[in-house]
Amino acid sequence: MMTSGLLCATDGSAISEKAVVYAAELARSQQQHLAFLTVVTGSEDQHPMVWDEKRLRAGDLPPDRELLSALSVATHQELQHLTCVRVHGRNPAAAIVSYAEKNNYHHIIAGSAGLTGAKRLLLGSVAADIVTRAHCPVTIVR
Repeated sequence: MMTSGLLCATDGSAISEKAVVYAAELARSQQQHLAFLTVVTGSEDQHPMVWDEKRLRAGDLPPDRELLSALSVATHQELQHLTCVRVHGRNPAAAIVSYAEKNNYHHIIAGSAGLTGAKRLLLGSVAADIVTRAHCPVTIVR
């Protein structure tokens, strides 16, 4: 089975920006394909929007602030093999892992604020949920 490379989840937060930088550096050092993915909460019936290398080179850029920010980091790292993806889902972690699995990504990268105790119980943790659900290695950046 062919692997598609690294998948970095981003929501535009400061902590996910750290994950974006880490993913871009890792992709460059390993010469891997890198995809940035953001989840729009809502109906899961909609198909993912994918901006592949061809669309990105043609100037067809995603309107999502978080994807544009990630794309800027990747461009600064001079990465050549990039994809930007917007998926819809009620559960961000499930949407991220599902996309990674369906598209054969072999490594997921995400940020986490490192919540513990009562805060984590009340707010939940997308990062922890990704780790629990993932079919592949997950790197959590703090």
